[in-house]
Amino acid sequence: RRGVILNMASTAGVSPRPHLTWYNASKGWVITATRSMAVELAPFGIRVNLLTPGATDTAFVPPSSAAQRERAMREVPLRREAQPDELAPAAIFLLSDRLAGYITGADLIVDGGLRLRPIFHGSDDELRGLSR
Repeated sequence: RRGVILNMASTAGVSPRPHLTWYNASKGWVITATRSMAVELAPFGIRVNLLTPGATDTAFVPPSSAAQRERAMREVPLRREAQPDELAPAAIFLLSDRLAGYITGADLIVDGGLRLRPIFHGSDDELRGLSR
């Protein structure tokens, strides 16, 4: 009569990237399914949460040039990709009955602040009001 389900999504589920239609859609599905499951399974004492990482330094990341990577990281407020071991504590938190026993249907986004930036025209100069 109790348990925890932790689903993994991606920021692609909320900020789709070009040419990845089915990947983006699958992550959007995981987000919606997690919310539905949280409501449906709560009466059985089962918590359902979501961990949504942004860019993470893994073999899954497609090869890119140093210039492409540098440009991409300029858009992340923390200016870098996550390391896999930075996601583990977030997962442990959401899985822990002691730490997160009253949390269900939550989405813990671990993206270095990227979701806070405008997707287009989000340079630091523009955010500081120095351009345009």
